[in-house]
Amino acid sequence: QVQLVESGGGLVQAGASLRLSCAASGRTDTNYAMGWFRQAPGKEREFVAAISWGGSIRYYSNSVKGRFTISRNSAKNTVYLQRNSLKPEDTAVYYCAARSGSVPGQNGEDYNCWGQGTQVTISS
Repeated sequence: QVQLVESGGGLVQAGASLRLSCAASGRTDTNYAMGWFRQAPGKEREFVAAISWGGSIRYYSNSVKGRFTISRNSAKNTVYLQRNSLKPEDTAVYYCAARSGSVPGQNGEDYNCWGQGTQVTISS
């Protein structure tokens, strides 16, 4: 099993850009797909983006498509979420998740390993 640690959260103004990182350690010698989820105060966790082991398959939620980009550096066991044109409604705790295998999922139940989350706050 892998261990995940997110970083890059913080407070920024609307319209800014921010990149989140998720570093994996532990059993990184096996294939695993990665995803990003977020949970805003008082709301349920929602899917944001996901990427396959090789990086050729990427999924995005409709709310972030065109603004966010997920990528991975397998040599560094790191997944990134580049977020542009940030909006106040992007404010949430962002979680990185991993699942065994090459193909990513878009549901939280697809993932069996989660990071602790990083807070992102967008001011208007």
